[in-house]
Amino acid sequence: MTHRIVHWEIMGPDGDALKNFYTDLFGWKTDGVEGFDSYHMTDADGSGVAGAIGKGGGEMSSYVTLYVEVDSVDEHLSKAEAAGGTVLVPRTVIPGTVSFGLLADPAGNMVGVVEREMLPAD
Repeated sequence: MTHRIVHWEIMGPDGDALKNFYTDLFGWKTDGVEGFDSYHMTDADGSGVAGAIGKGGGEMSSYVTLYVEVDSVDEHLSKAEAAGGTVLVPRTVIPGTVSFGLLADPAGNMVGVVEREMLPAD
């Protein structure tokens, strides 16, 4: 797959409660992320795609989404708009971590795009 799924998020108003729910339900192991309130990364254990469970904010307090790797966030957000989608979050850079954007497809589903250059090597 040219543009593979590389990350997912399950977010809600109480990130710690969600973390507890999913760790109890599935036995997932999580680690908090320094500087991010109630954001807990999961480990894929070599058998899947790692993700995060945490606290959402503002209008996007509760959501589930996946992130797809791309060469250019801006290019893919533009392509999404041209195809009938909507940009929800423009290209955003968390220095040393990730460059990402969020879009809604024509049905309103939220999908993230992340730039390949910021992803760890396989």
